[in-house]
Formats: sequence, C-alpha cells, structure tokens
Amino acid sequence: MKMISEPAEEALEKIWVFQEDHPDNPLSPEIKSFNPQVIKELEDLKFIQKEEGEFKLTSEGMEEAKNVIRRHRLAEKLLHDILGLSGEDMETAACNFEHIMEGGVEESICNLLSHPDKCPHGKPIPPCECRTQGGHRHGHGHHQCDCTAGVKTIIDKTVLPLNKMDKGEKGEIVYIKSSKRDNLQKILAMGVLPGRKIEIIQTYPSYVFQMEHTQMAVDKDIAESIYVGSGSN
Repeated sequence: MKMISEPAEEALEKIWVFQEDHPDNPLSPEIKSFNPQVIKELEDLKFIQKEEGEFKLTSEGMEEAKNVIRRHRLAEKLLHDILGLSGEDMETAACNFEHIMEGGVEESICNLLSHPDKCPHGKPIPPCECRTQGGHRHGHGHHQCDCTAGVKTIIDKTVLPLNKMDKGEKGEIVYIKSSKRDNLQKILAMGVLPGRKIEIIQTYPSYVFQMEHTQMAVDKDIAESIYVGSGSN
C-alpha cells in the first residue's frame, strides 16, 4: 500500500465528487486549483499525470479515489446511523474518522452497517472488491458483501464482552452492542472499532486495555458493550 498524506486523500475525494457532479467537465482545472505540494505528491504516487499541459486521473488514482470516498461515506453512515450526527458535525467527524478506517476495520464497519449502498446524503457508496467480484445477490436486489471480517471472526474465535476477559488476554474487537446511545458515542469517540486489536492490561477497579500505542480505561457499563474475539486467527 502506498503511503498518502491526508491533504492528498482529501484532494482525491474532491476529484471523485467533482467527476460525480460534473461528468462532462474537464478535470484539469479542478486539479490545478490544489496546493502545488499536493499536486506533486499525487504525481509522485502516479495517481495523476500531465499530458499536453492538462492533468488526468490515472487508473491507479481512480481506484485510490474510490477507496477514499468509500471510507468517507461509510464513516458518515456510521456517525449518522449510530451516533445520530448530522450536518456539519457529521462532516467534521467523518473527515477525521475516515483516516483510521483501513483494512479489516473498514470491512467490519461495512458488515456492522449491513453493507450500505448510500451515504446519509443519498450519494452512492462504492462497493468493496468482494462485492464487485462475485458477491452474492441478496434480498431486494442488493449484493451481499463477502467480507468475512465479522463472520469469520465469530466462527473462529471465542467472543466475550471485554469485562469477561482476563488480564493479559489479547483479541480483536468483533462488534459493539449497547442500547445506550451515550455509551456508543463514547466507544466510537475513543476509536474503538470492529477489527481493531486490543490487549487487556487491568480488570480492576476499572477495565484498562491497550489498542495500538494507546491505553484506555472504561467502566463496566462500557466494557460489557465491547465484544472481543480471542483464539485462533
């Protein structure tokens, strides 16, 4: 995977939206309006190229732009449907949230949201690879994503709420379940998402766990809402 800066990701997002809204307009003037450093980065990554003085999006750039817009719109859907955010609050949070949605996290959120095909604004969410390459058709004409992140984890691992785990245990967050919106808001605000790896550091008096390089402490009410899979991978 190529490393890309947040400004360059945002530029690709703008390119995608511009093409979506203005399919018959030339793309080059939009790209030329970007910061020169961003343009250089996109050129170096071979996401755009210049031909006869005009910029064009490469096939690799189109694929990356699709992935960026998919993450952003999935983030919007998650924040809207689970946290009840809308308008500017949703947009601001989604812009921050999308940058931590990589790999298994993105697939697990797709599963958590039942594979949505539209964002809260009614814009299409680009399908993931498994939906475009042999996904099975389900229900009302929608493709059922074959992402196995959620299902395989549940089959292959013992799933327990975080408060039932022992100190030193490691696992992967499988899903979040709570009837309390405040709890869901707190959990997601911490970046605790399906697909992320955690290790239990302490179970009393509060539940402390490590996720990547950060330690977090939660009470029992929050801990019993976070379901973790441990066992074979």
